[in-house]
Amino acid sequence: MGYKQIDRNMTFAEVSLLKSMEHNRSLKRLEKINQVINWSQVEEILMSHYTIGTSREGADAYSPLMLLKGLLLEKWYRIDSDPELENQINDRISFKKFIGLSFDQHSPDHSTFSRFRGRLSKEAMTLINSVVLQQFSRKGLVINEGVAVDARLVQSASHPISNEEINKQREKRETPEGKLDKNGNLLKFSRDLDSDWIIKSDKPHYGLKEHTSVDTNHGFVLSTDLTPASVSDTIYLPHCIAASCHTEEPIGKVYADKGYYGEPNRDFLHMNGIADGIMRRDTKSTKLTDYEKERNKGISKKRYIVEQYFGLSHLHSRAYRARFARIVKNILDALFRQMAFNLFRGGRILGTV
Repeated sequence: MGYKQIDRNMTFAEVSLLKSMEHNRSLKRLEKINQVINWSQVEEILMSHYTIGTSREGADAYSPLMLLKGLLLEKWYRIDSDPELENQINDRISFKKFIGLSFDQHSPDHSTFSRFRGRLSKEAMTLINSVVLQQFSRKGLVINEGVAVDARLVQSASHPISNEEINKQREKRETPEGKLDKNGNLLKFSRDLDSDWIIKSDKPHYGLKEHTSVDTNHGFVLSTDLTPASVSDTIYLPHCIAASCHTEEPIGKVYADKGYYGEPNRDFLHMNGIADGIMRRDTKSTKLTDYEKERNKGISKKRYIVEQYFGLSHLHSRAYRARFARIVKNILDALFRQMAFNLFRGGRILGTV
């Protein structure tokens, strides 16, 4: 077993379409994105974390880099499912060129993309996103001078149930019977039991919470993670900052809204030599001074960048709702969204897209 051999020679179909491809805007855009980073470093990480195809036995597998590029296409072109991705690759010249298929070869099956996503670890995707940001840094882009941290609520992929019912189903799932369907087979599909309830702005919400940090200079997403909705924003600031360190350059300042206000976070920033850009709020014993109010306004002008990312991904990637029932798969999906967003933004800044 190895990886499928892709014929790099031009086919008759490619030669005959050469003229028309010169005017294919989608193809030009994807070719420019291909130029944004050195894919060999990404492939090296994939090869060390994804073992499918390394055995000498069995049928040849598709290259993990090809499958990863396919899942990036889902994000850029708002493709809702893996079967539709397979269909689009078979239908579009630009998609085949981007992932490295010749025109006379069919797309990997939709189940191949699904299995690839399920087998790829969070660690691997985190490393890949870090490599992308490091490459941007080496091209002269400062990515962590200022870091804005925020969180947003994400709807569950399943319909809401009570906390009591959640606990019952969690207990049942831990039993041997709870892992089987009504026919006695292993469960392929199950409801979301990672989500929980929170009250936000006097409205109940059932789902998850996405914790994200964004570079204030260029808008690159530096880190993203998901927790049950009830997890406090405040306690996740140190995690977001630690996950934002991709280069040897120290983080200069952290910007955050009033939800992160408190002595533990101030102490964390101080101990790590990071300037405090957390907005202040009234307490039971003190009211904000005029200086603090003006300071908050100045911080708002910096931390809006993370809200901009939330807005764009809400509009273009439907990030307001979880795509899968398991939190681990939704975290992988968020990391793919981070990579797709950063590659496109990097191309814009560097003038290639």
